[in-house]
Amino acid sequence: MAENETPKYRLKVTAGPSYDPSTHQLVPVNEDQTLRIENEHAITSLCVRIQDYTGYPDHSPRTSPYFNHPLHQSDQYSISFAIVFKHPVNANSLLFGNDFDRPIRDRLPPGFNAALRLVKWTIDPSLDGDAYADKPYLYSPAVASWNQLCIGERVRKDDEVPGMHERVVEEGGEGSGLEVRKQMGVPTSVNERRKYFQSEEARTGFEFEEGRVYWVDFGNPYLGFNVEVADLVVVDFSLHLPGITINVLPYINEDNHSLRYVLKHRDTDEVYLVVLFTLVLQGTDEEPLHKEEAERMRRESKQQHEKNDGKLGRFEWEPEPSADDVE
Repeated sequence: MAENETPKYRLKVTAGPSYDPSTHQLVPVNEDQTLRIENEHAITSLCVRIQDYTGYPDHSPRTSPYFNHPLHQSDQYSISFAIVFKHPVNANSLLFGNDFDRPIRDRLPPGFNAALRLVKWTIDPSLDGDAYADKPYLYSPAVASWNQLCIGERVRKDDEVPGMHERVVEEGGEGSGLEVRKQMGVPTSVNERRKYFQSEEARTGFEFEEGRVYWVDFGNPYLGFNVEVADLVVVDFSLHLPGITINVLPYINEDNHSLRYVLKHRDTDEVYLVVLFTLVLQGTDEEPLHKEEAERMRRESKQQHEKNDGKLGRFEWEPEPSADDVE
């Protein structure tokens, strides 16, 4: 590789119920398969879509019908999931965002602070964090940052865990979830709901029930993973904001080459979901190992998927009956 040549990377996406990579599964990006992720706190169905995807494993679909939907024709990626909490979680305590295990302050690109101010001003006023800390983080209250939130029905242990890959989540509610949304005073539109939950008082007044499905979609047109150059799609990893474009690749090194999204509890640090985007440097001794591991994980996942006829199994869990249920 020439001295002034930009290193070539390939994207790998994994997800799991904790920070520990050994608990993660390979995410079948853009494929017709939903992952089931579970721990003692929640049961989650996950689907990730990325426009112009060229990452692991080989022969992954380049795109998804999701990006043809009127809501998402300009989006570059989507993290979409259905989550059932196993205990109540107050909305003011539920955080969604990015964090890192090592300092990134020496790798932040020029213009980062201006970009962060622009994000808070135009996209997510509730965003908060410290990018200069030893363990940097940028979190938002989940209910104020998600692009789509649909409140669903309560579940029983014999119910099937829902799939996500054929669904495009839209703001609103389903069944009894419609009434819950109305009773809690949650606005019906995306922008109004996000604005409403910028208030700590509003967030404190909303609780995620145990045993109820919440459908979520998060994505945007601002973070691009790929770009087309001379009819070839290459990893780009740029932040595109109004008036500002920051290419992150020159600031990546062997210690900082992952972007981690986490859904967690503010006070207890309970983790519900982790989605990890890892840039794998090509042309190294380790690269074939990443490829081999991705192919193995994909093969095992596909075999299990086909064995189960594409189903994720039953919940095998339900909340204890409340006084209202008994009555």
